[in-house]
Amino acid sequence: MRVIGLMSGTSHDAVDAAAADLVLDGDTVVLAPLGLVSEAYPEALRSALSAALPPAATTMRDVCALDTRIGQAFAALAVRADRELCEGRADLIGSHGQTVYHWAEGGRVHGTLQLGRPAWIAEATGRPVVSDLRTRDVAAGGQGAPLVSLVDALWLRGRPGVCAALNLGGIANITVVAGAGDPLAFDTGPANALIDAAVGDLTGGRLDHDADGAMAARGTVHEPLLERLLAEPYYALPAPKTTGKELFHASYLRAGLAATGPVPDDDVVATVTELTARTVADAVRKAHATEVIASGGGTRNPTLMGALRRELGPIALRTSDDLGLPAAAKEAYAFAVLAFLTAHGLAGTVPSCTGARHASVLGSITPGRHGLGLPAPGRPAPSRLEVFRR
Repeated sequence: MRVIGLMSGTSHDAVDAAAADLVLDGDTVVLAPLGLVSEAYPEALRSALSAALPPAATTMRDVCALDTRIGQAFAALAVRADRELCEGRADLIGSHGQTVYHWAEGGRVHGTLQLGRPAWIAEATGRPVVSDLRTRDVAAGGQGAPLVSLVDALWLRGRPGVCAALNLGGIANITVVAGAGDPLAFDTGPANALIDAAVGDLTGGRLDHDADGAMAARGTVHEPLLERLLAEPYYALPAPKTTGKELFHASYLRAGLAATGPVPDDDVVATVTELTARTVADAVRKAHATEVIASGGGTRNPTLMGALRRELGPIALRTSDDLGLPAAAKEAYAFAVLAFLTAHGLAGTVPSCTGARHASVLGSITPGRHGLGLPAPGRPAPSRLEVFRR
């Protein structure tokens, strides 16, 4: 089955589409990557999305407009991915949508909202679409995140030692896989969220991220600010747990700066970069990991990766590219796999990772132009994911 996975993360800067040939071979999902295409959100759409995210107020009209425009952006990229990566022969599309709110209170997730209605994708491509992948896990008592943990567990099972898959998006999350034991997954805290927020604030919106970690590299970590940020109660919560930009946003950072006094711009960026490295490394050490496999946009920040390597010390750090999955595309490939599992009637969650009462088949299916032609049910649940390198 040829599947396209669509993804826009908490940095909400672009939509990624990764295509793969996927087959079930006994208890193994075999994934052959076909490539990645990306498109930045139009500036007007990104600005409107940023203006509507917490802690900002918004209106139902704005939410409806965002839902439509995001759906159309996803649809346009899906058409391109089908043409350029799949030779017009895609069978299925999995769309994560754009997370705009993850309702977490009192250690529980009560709801989650992703915008980008799948009807726009199905109409534009003619292909069936699996979407709304997080809500079923939340309904089963889970955190709804990190949702790629099943894919990580299948992919890394059997590696020596204790392996941690690390995603450095807006929020950082890890999946810890150790031998035959149950995997563990959770959000460690911010990855790029506070770095991007700091850069945007400090440059008056002229820049939206720290390109190549240049600002952080010029700065010096401000210890009082770092200590204040490290006092955030979220870090002490037990796993499984999840967080998002509902907590880690520009106003959150401003409150920390207000309590510590003026800090030079580059030092602020250096400090929040160190915060990400420190909190990720703390979580990895507590999980007794012996190896970290990193992916996501944060892997392109050499200052962040250098800080993380220093904080991890003897724990090996490499990127998912080394194992055949491009670091920039790994999450999009993961959502292609989850859509593939849903089409086969197979569960896409691991209760030990999300905290759900049971594993669930994820998402809703929007028929394509010619209805639905799903595989026959009754296949055994996979226990491994193998990446086929061409």
